[in-house]
Amino acid sequence: QVQVMESGGGSVQAGGSLRLSCAVSGFTACRYDMSWYRQVPGKGRDFISAISAETVTTYADSVKGRFTISRGNTKNTVYLQMNSLKPDDTAMYYCKADASPSTEYWLRNQCGYNNWGQGTQVTVSS
Repeated sequence: QVQVMESGGGSVQAGGSLRLSCAVSGFTACRYDMSWYRQVPGKGRDFISAISAETVTTYADSVKGRFTISRGNTKNTVYLQMNSLKPDDTAMYYCKADASPSTEYWLRNQCGYNNWGQGTQVTVSS
C-alpha cells in the first residue's frame, strides 16, 4: 500500500552540504504529513523536521537555520536540504509518512501511520 524510500546520503566534510530525497508511493488519494528523523548507534531516533500536507514546516532546534524541508514537483516527493553540516549531524536519516488529518476519515487507515523508509547514511568528517 504505502512504501517510503530515502536517497541522497553520503560522506562530506564539515561545512559541506547534502540533499536527501524521500519518495512515497501508495494510494493517490492519500494526503501525507512527512517528517525526517535521525539515529546513531546506541541512541534513540530523534525528530529533525516535518512538513504537513498543507506545507506547514517544523524544525528541531539543532538544525534550525541549516536544514530546509520542502515538497518536490512530484506530489509524493519531499527533500531535506542540509547546509553547514557538522560532525554531530552524522547519523542514519529516516523518512516517515503519516496520514494527514485532512485525509478523508474512511481512507486514513489505508494511507497508514508510521510508514518508515529504510534510511540513508550521512557521515560528516571534521
